[in-house]
Amino acid sequence: MDNQLEWKEEFDIGVKIIDEEHRRLVKIINKLFALGEEERKSRKACQEGIKYFKEHAMRHFEDEEKYMELIAYEDLEMHRRIHRGFRENTLPALEQELAREGYSSDAVDHFLGVCAGWLIGHTLTEDQAIAGEGEGKWKDLLPEKELSDLKRVISKLLYDMFQLKSQVISEAYGGERFGKGVYYRLVYGKENDDKKWEIILVFEEKILLSTVGKIMGVHSNKLDVMLLNAVRYTASQFVWRVMGHFPSAKSYELVEENLLTYEQFQEVFEEKKPQVSLLFDTNAGYFSYCMFAPHLLQGGIGTPLAADNALREVEKYLRERDKAPVPKILVVDDSMTIRMGMRRLLSGKYEVSEVDSGAAAIRAVTLDRPDLILLDYEMPVCDGSHVFEMLRAEKEFEDIPVIFLTSRDDPESVKKVLSLKPEGYLLKYLKPADIKSRIDEYFLKR
Repeated sequence: MDNQLEWKEEFDIGVKIIDEEHRRLVKIINKLFALGEEERKSRKACQEGIKYFKEHAMRHFEDEEKYMELIAYEDLEMHRRIHRGFRENTLPALEQELAREGYSSDAVDHFLGVCAGWLIGHTLTEDQAIAGEGEGKWKDLLPEKELSDLKRVISKLLYDMFQLKSQVISEAYGGERFGKGVYYRLVYGKENDDKKWEIILVFEEKILLSTVGKIMGVHSNKLDVMLLNAVRYTASQFVWRVMGHFPSAKSYELVEENLLTYEQFQEVFEEKKPQVSLLFDTNAGYFSYCMFAPHLLQGGIGTPLAADNALREVEKYLRERDKAPVPKILVVDDSMTIRMGMRRLLSGKYEVSEVDSGAAAIRAVTLDRPDLILLDYEMPVCDGSHVFEMLRAEKEFEDIPVIFLTSRDDPESVKKVLSLKPEGYLLKYLKPADIKSRIDEYFLKR
């Protein structure tokens, strides 16, 4: 590989111990880049070089943190958090890949590419900020607890939707290139509100071919128009389900989407500070979830309590908490299109959850009792009538109102549905406004 990192004087931050270690790390990476073909075939030579880089990187982190403590640097904890992520997540994951691939030339190149990108990106942003040159890139990340919850949500969805087992290898992904990528941007907003949610998903192409491509029966090793459109649809569903875990996002709608070049993707990173920038290794390839939503941090996570405001803030908290809850609706349908359409239609005014089968409906009702169930009458295995009968057989659930969703309006089908004595039925082909109006009327009558 011909790659070499060129260190420039403007990269120095003016702190001797830090600048010297930065230069040393770059030299080590350049030596690894320059390994000859025979040396690359020697697993031991690669292992020794990578071990040497790792030891110096760990020592550098310690020295840098000691210096920041000495000058009482205000963003020390964020800097530690980024170091910890690289040390405990990124490096171990890259080492696992090296072992898994038998230290192949591609795996070594990937290791070096990630480390080089991380080192340069970190030096030009966070380390420059130590010397007062500019502002740290990662100041506005979500707090650790919220980010930890989000990581679990995304990992679970990657498995549920794509059967991909994933691990986070960076909580501060800086936009480094990995493999041949697809960069998909989605922007969510709402009328009369200048707050926006901007999400960029980065897929290594081979992930898409082995997941969405496999489902579609694509046998090519190349993306085509049909597959990329399927990816867009699937990815938008993925993002919508992630956003469902932010209560404030439920009333937002997709207002813009773009497929970006890598250069355009980099421009976004240069202009904005992400609140979430996660990089996952799925074994089938790399995936990144980047989110720009600065309003999440406006005013902080909550008002700090102090002697002069505690009484007022506690009263306010209890008042907000004890507000009359919005009605909860459970949508049960094996069609993802119907479920997501209902969520978009009803969210905001109602608290909407959805499941894709009769068995899942029973579990959902047991865990969180809804005020209304919108139940698909025609489902495979356990259809709507079976679910309805199971609910009515349990004393605890027998009074939960059910409105059937059906696509049939012939007299025989309608008679079958009504014979079960539900609260009513809705035809799926009705206009969304008519469906919402019927549900609003139902709750008004109650």
